[in-house]
Parts: sequence; structure tokens; C-alpha cells
Amino acid sequence: MNDLFISDEKNIPLDAPLSARMRPASIQEYVGQRHILGEGKLLTRAIEADRIASLILYGPPGVGKTTLALCIAHSTRSHFERINAVSSNVEEMRKIITAAQNRRNNTGCKTILFIDEIHRFNKAQQDVLMPDIEEGSIVLIGATVFNPFFSLVSPLLSRSLIFELQPLSKDDLMLLMNRAITDKKRGLGQLPIDVDKEALEFLSVTSDGDARKALNALEVAVLTTHPSVDKRIHITREIAQEAIQKKQVNYDGDGDAHYDTASAFIKSMRGSDADAALYWMAKMIYAGEEARFIARRIVICASEDVGNADPQALVVANAAAQAAEFIGLPEARIILAQAAVYVACAPKSNSVYLGIDKALADVKDERTQGVPIHLRDSHYKGASQLGHGEGYKYAHDYPNHYVQQQYKPHDAVYYEPTVQGYEARIKERMDKLKKK
Repeated sequence: MNDLFISDEKNIPLDAPLSARMRPASIQEYVGQRHILGEGKLLTRAIEADRIASLILYGPPGVGKTTLALCIAHSTRSHFERINAVSSNVEEMRKIITAAQNRRNNTGCKTILFIDEIHRFNKAQQDVLMPDIEEGSIVLIGATVFNPFFSLVSPLLSRSLIFELQPLSKDDLMLLMNRAITDKKRGLGQLPIDVDKEALEFLSVTSDGDARKALNALEVAVLTTHPSVDKRIHITREIAQEAIQKKQVNYDGDGDAHYDTASAFIKSMRGSDADAALYWMAKMIYAGEEARFIARRIVICASEDVGNADPQALVVANAAAQAAEFIGLPEARIILAQAAVYVACAPKSNSVYLGIDKALADVKDERTQGVPIHLRDSHYKGASQLGHGEGYKYAHDYPNHYVQQQYKPHDAVYYEPTVQGYEARIKERMDKLKKK
């Protein structure tokens, strides 16, 4: 039976995907994540000292979360148990924990329980782990693509070290693919293949830091390409492009990638960088984001960040939102792009945004002020008997349709117009009125 596997230790079938076969067996083989595995880094020191506490590994697919857990188990000579939160349950976890306690008592061997997609466990399932993590019966390593601070319970977070894994660099992916091409035992080294550098560079870029995607695309390219007249398999950039099909961007519909990209889009418009705004919008559109979501971000930015520096920005943004709803994608991309570029290039002022928030804070935190008697409604029967509206000055009866009178019961200033764009004209007019 041993000939069906690459090694007894890794227990990986020869017909497994290339990404599984090439999975490193030790920390020394591990590629990437130098920000947490570099010399002197906390995780490196903990592994070397065999003092691994429970870990939460958080990052996009294909960046080495499972691989890192396996390498830690190998380096610390720990027993490795792997479950997936989607298909597992409390009963299975209790069996694993009981076996881990027996193993520890009888042999002294630690057990690493690796839980993939740990964010899918509900609160009760996460709470089951608490006592055994406290007692050291198991070392938990959880993997998730979602921000653990949003998806995991506080007691579990407080008992775990949390490490964010980053997408692999182009050089990392090139190294992994070249390793797979030359490895005769686990990789493609036994095949007569020639891979153009341009093909590898294309895969390393379009895989978006995902090692699994890069290696599996490489394998598809090799296994589906017929040998040429010299009986060698030649992989060109065109073949690599066909193998990976449509590029998949890292963009989950309700997770960090979604909100981080939207944040970058808004901040680019706020920062008057139209090119960056178009790039982040393109990423959202390519990943399948709804036009309505993008339009809402533009409308908000038009009011929050442009405001009265260019009142037309809100008109353009709102018109684009309505038009995009009517037209739909893909054509709506042009409408949304026009609005995003307009907002990005417009002069900026957040005076209105600051003003309403300051007013809301006063309403919330200070004593609520009553409406001055002269501003109260005087149109209903009996209002005059109460004195409502008495002394009110109708602005249109005065020169320039303005007259000084008290409109609020205190002297707080909320709206402070800037000198940006059209708001400079607003400021000039308001300053003149205040001097009268």
C-alpha cells in the first residue's frame, strides 16, 4: 500500500492535486509569511522552543494556513488531528479531545487540533473547546478567511495568538512553481516539460498570491498539453492563460476583502485619486459586486467628502445611482465610473458632515433645548393665545431677504464653510451676513 503514497508521514496519494503533493513537510520548506516566520519573530521563537499556544491563522485562501499548521505539528513532533467546521460537530470534537488526553497521559505526546473554517462554529461549539485549551489537553490551531475579531467569541480570542497571513508574493509563487517543476518525487520532475518564464510570471501574477491556484493551474497546463515533435511538453504563456481560465480575485461578498476594497475605493475618491478609484471599482465589478452597492458608496462620498465645495457632485452621484439601477451591468460600469471620477476630481469639504455630527452630539449629550417662542408653529387654533410665533421676523420682508434674529437657543456653531470650490462663495456670503 505504501507505493500509493508519497510518504507514510504525509499520506498524500500520488493522484492528489499538485498543490497537495508539494505541500512542505517542515518549516524549513515553508515559503512566504516572513512577517511572522522571520528570524526572531514571535511564532518562529515559539516553534523553536516548542511552546506553541493556541493559534488562529487568518488570511485569504491558498496562502499556507493548513500547511503552516502541518509544519508546526512536524516541528514540535505533535500528533495532528484535522477537522472542518462545516462537517464536524461537538461529538467528534469530544472524541478527539478524549483521545488527546489519553495520548498525553500515556505517551506525553501533544495533540494539535486543526479546525479549518473555524468561523463556521457557533458560540456553543467554540465554548466546548475552552476547558481543554485551558488545561492544555489540546493545542488548537484554527484557520479562517474571515476576520476572527468579528467571527470568533472573545474567550477563544483571549486564549489564542492571532496571526494574519498575507497573499504570497510573485517571487514566492515563482519559487513554488519552479520547485514543483523540478521535484521528481512529488512534483512534475519526471515529465519532459519546458515552461517558459513568461508562463510562470503570468501564473504568478494572475493567481493573486494563492499558491494552490498557481500550482493547480500549472498542473492543468502540463497534463492537458500534448508533447511536440521532440516529445517534450512546452508550456507557453497562452497555454498558461487557458489553464487558469478567468482570474478569480480575492473578494468575499461579506468579509474583509469586500469591506477593505470598498474602503480603498472611498478613500481614493476622498483623496482625489481618480485612477485609484477606477482601479478599486474595477476590482469590485470584476468580482461580481452589485452596481447598487458601488453607487451607494459614490453617493455617500459625494455628500460626506465633497459636500458644498461642489454641490453638483451629489446630483451627478445620485443620477448615476438611478441610471445604474435602470441600465444594469455591464453597461452601468461606464455610468458609475463617470460619477466616481467626478467625485474624485471635485474640490473637497467635509464641513456639512462635521456639522451634522456635532449637532447630533449636542442633542445626545447636552440638555435638550426647547424651540424659541417666536419660531413655534402659529397656524393652529389657539396658538396665538400661547404666544407662539409672536415676534417672528419674515426674512423676505427685509433687504436681501435677510434679517438677524435668534434661530437657536444657544450660540453653538456647527457649519463652518471652507474656502474650497463653491463653498468659498457660501462662506463669503455668510460672513457678510454675520457682519450686518
